[in-house]
Amino acid sequence: MVNNAGTVGSPEIKIIESDKDNFEKVMSVNVTGCYLGTKHAARVMIPSRCGSIISMASVASVDPCATPVAYTCSKHAILGIMRSAAIELGQFGIRVNCVSPYALGTPLSAKGFGMSEEEVDNIMAEHAVLRGVRLKADDVAEAVMYLASDESRYISGLNLLVDGAFSVGNLSHGFFKYAQ
Repeated sequence: MVNNAGTVGSPEIKIIESDKDNFEKVMSVNVTGCYLGTKHAARVMIPSRCGSIISMASVASVDPCATPVAYTCSKHAILGIMRSAAIELGQFGIRVNCVSPYALGTPLSAKGFGMSEEEVDNIMAEHAVLRGVRLKADDVAEAVMYLASDESRYISGLNLLVDGAFSVGNLSHGFFKYAQ
């Protein structure tokens, strides 16, 4: 089962510019949605003593980058739900993991950044660590498929980062740049 519902909310990045209503909406959709999806999937999977629950998080779950505070908080909370559920549900053979992609041009990211999908892709490519390839939705889907498959039968409690090493350290610091 995949928890894939989410919202970015308003694009204000700074906490002093954000508002409580937006924060609560983002937390409700992203966190409460993940919690309820996980809870009810577990209730169905426990009698079978097997299953896989995958929640979509974000690279913002480990590196806040330039994402709105509500979105960042919600993605950290999703990791907490996953980790807690992985420990609790492991005794029933249920695996619980997250997939955390780098940003790519989607309707959700375009709305969150306040720009077109193409502009999001171009900006993300400028700041990417892994060069010569751009993240596509299919890459994220492949990560989800892997975690749902029997090939990952002993993987639980993992936050699988599909970010081309962005969360390891980004090039914006300029320390490792070579002349082109």
